Amino acid sequence: MKKSYIKSIRTFSLLALMLAGQSCEDVLKETVVSAIGNDYINTPKGLEDAVKAAYAPLRNYYGTQQGLTVTEYGTDLYATGADGGYKGFHFYDTQLQPTVDYLQIIWDETYRGINTCNAVIERAPKATGISDALKKQRIAEAKFLRAHYYFILFQQFGGVDLRLTETLAPTKITSRASDADMYKAIIADLESALPDLENKIRSSEYGRATKPAAEHLLARVYLAKGNSSAKATDDYAKSETYSSNVIKNYGFKLLPDFASVFAQGSGEVNDEVIFAVQYTSDALTNGGGNNLHLFFGMQYDVQAGMVRDVANGRPFKRLRPTAYCLNTVFGDRVNDSRYKKTFKDTWTCNSPGTFTNVFDNSKKSVTFKTGDTTIFIPGYEMSLADRAKKSYQVLVPSLYNEALFPTLQKFLDPLRPDRTYEAGSRDFICFRLADTHLMLAEAQLLQGKVKDATDNVNLVRRRAAFAGKEAAMTITQAQMNMEMIIEERGRELVGEQIRWMDLKRWGNLVDRVQKYNPQAAPNVKAMHLVRPIPQTQIDRTEGGATTFPQNQGY
Repeated sequence: MKKSYIKSIRTFSLLALMLAGQSCEDVLKETVVSAIGNDYINTPKGLEDAVKAAYAPLRNYYGTQQGLTVTEYGTDLYATGADGGYKGFHFYDTQLQPTVDYLQIIWDETYRGINTCNAVIERAPKATGISDALKKQRIAEAKFLRAHYYFILFQQFGGVDLRLTETLAPTKITSRASDADMYKAIIADLESALPDLENKIRSSEYGRATKPAAEHLLARVYLAKGNSSAKATDDYAKSETYSSNVIKNYGFKLLPDFASVFAQGSGEVNDEVIFAVQYTSDALTNGGGNNLHLFFGMQYDVQAGMVRDVANGRPFKRLRPTAYCLNTVFGDRVNDSRYKKTFKDTWTCNSPGTFTNVFDNSKKSVTFKTGDTTIFIPGYEMSLADRAKKSYQVLVPSLYNEALFPTLQKFLDPLRPDRTYEAGSRDFICFRLADTHLMLAEAQLLQGKVKDATDNVNLVRRRAAFAGKEAAMTITQAQMNMEMIIEERGRELVGEQIRWMDLKRWGNLVDRVQKYNPQAAPNVKAMHLVRPIPQTQIDRTEGGATTFPQNQGY
């Protein structure tokens, strides 16, 4: 059955909303239009189109290389692969400058979304031919999105220009808001949106913001606030309340199998997903698509018996897991299924023949027929003699390098039309229930509620257990501490565009990068808890850096 969903729409300005798409049964209909006047937003269709356009910048951040770069590079879990640029985000060196285009892209596109939200919030009350109830819902969606965008900017850059009214003409008058003002605005938007968002597990137009999505984001915001200079004594309690609401009030469920969370196609709409950014196989509406399938792959496609194919992906070799990620976070391979279900460990022959180009030093040549195993990654060190007995190449940890390493398989996209196609169709899951349970456990632990925190972590751990290993995966209250939270979030959420913000929230980014990421250890400093403000923003501000100061150290 096809899913009914909202397709994000790229908008260049409110004076010229470019709406692209095709119509089919059970899918939100879109029509290409042009020459739109400024009053278009005051019409029923115009308001609907403007709200849809407000979702578009989510696709600039989630499921993209720039979004991945600022969320997973330079952490304790991932280091650099062989190829690619933007390695300053890994190394925290002089490559990380205010002139890096990814910073400007994220900044400009996110503010584009904010201004569209501002327009909807201000103009919707005057729109004609639309019910008051629907106006309220669309305004609530715009407030959710505005808060979401500001939280992204705030986490990445610190206090930014806090604009809560529509900008109708270019201006050079900008300033940086305080941390307290940023949190106040973000929380106010989300809490005022709650009464008017759809109060159910998912919207009738899948992809729209709902009340549980806003509550999940509020739980995350209050956790961050509780660890900030703007903290209040009840921040963790409020985070606990909102997380608990999501878990108890809507019917969300952890799926029985961890791997099924990342099933592509009809499985993408499931009872664990709270909010997802929509992508599609329709090239007209998909933009750049979800292209995370490109960045976590090892160089399988030049190895013996292998050529690049759609199923195994186009490996850009951008990110490879750190030793800490593999050996500690995913150290339990007996009881915990998440190593096996997170990382691809077997490749089968799609180019038969005899080959002498081998990386496995236990053999001089290999011969394969179609379908034979060509590469196996056991995840532990096998002796030379044991490897020599295998008819395939065995990639052991001592042979890992920047081109050969365990491949994250969460985002592989075998539904692409050909092996070079980059614009994947997989939805990007922003919020899911396992994350909610782990945030709840964190909020409870920080309030001294150790038993409650242990119970929530165990729900996630038991789901991840191999059959019959649930008891072995259950932790005791004596084992429940922040290190357990830190590692459990790594096991559950690795690669899902959240780790850098987690480390920032916990205040241990510098410490953990120094301990677990040798590439970045010599350079990372406290200044790296924020990114450099794009130089374009400072240059176009009246008064320059005096009025809109650069973050310290850049």
